Amino acid sequence: MRRFEGKVVLVTGAASGIGRATAARFGAEGARVTCADKNLEGAEQTAAQIVAAGGDAVAVRCDVSSPDDAAATVKGAVERGGKLDVLVNCAGIGGFRRTTDTSFEEWNRFLSINLTGPFLMCREAIPHILKTVGAIVNVGSVAGLHSHPYSAAYCASKGGVVLLTKALAVEYGRKGVRINVVCPGGIETPIIQEFKLPEGVSQAALQKIMPLGRMGQPEEVAGTIAFLASQDAIYINGSAIVVDGGMTA
Repeated sequence: MRRFEGKVVLVTGAASGIGRATAARFGAEGARVTCADKNLEGAEQTAAQIVAAGGDAVAVRCDVSSPDDAAATVKGAVERGGKLDVLVNCAGIGGFRRTTDTSFEEWNRFLSINLTGPFLMCREAIPHILKTVGAIVNVGSVAGLHSHPYSAAYCASKGGVVLLTKALAVEYGRKGVRINVVCPGGIETPIIQEFKLPEGVSQAALQKIMPLGRMGQPEEVAGTIAFLASQDAIYINGSAIVVDGGMTA
């Protein structure tokens, strides 16, 4: 499919995992992709893969928790492509930690990257996406919909992303901009290495995230993100789409 031929797409967290798979998917469907990540080397590898496959992509360094970086990244994508049709907020962090062991700095880091980051990127991108009547897809988590132990900061940040998405969707839906959030379950990405259970907790707790007997793959989430950003999902707005293999069934 070439649903994004002539479209300009900005993907954060594009250095690895769901972000990389999503950038590659948009590139394969004809989009001009800006691959943004704090890890510039990883973002450059993603962009190079897209170009090698016949697509159009560039990489930029972006710390989504920085207002200046968010503004500069959106401005650069618009200057390069002449417009902005789609924003995908994939950048995020995760990890298990007992609540009583969670420092103030860790709490703030989760919120600044997982929640403030999407807010800043949306704030900068919406004026441009209004012009193209485009779409925004945020990446949340099933942890933003259901409780998970040892994940207070992560759940709070991802729950915030879900409600941020819904608030923006009703604010801008009548103006033609659709904003949705994808909530993955256990996906085999580099971030999963951060989800190490606290000492003394049974590893059996991890089996819950593999209802199909395996972890999900980044490409399986990327396909849903591309669908939500496309005209195929024209009547979907403000929805939290779960991609978890039945984890929350």
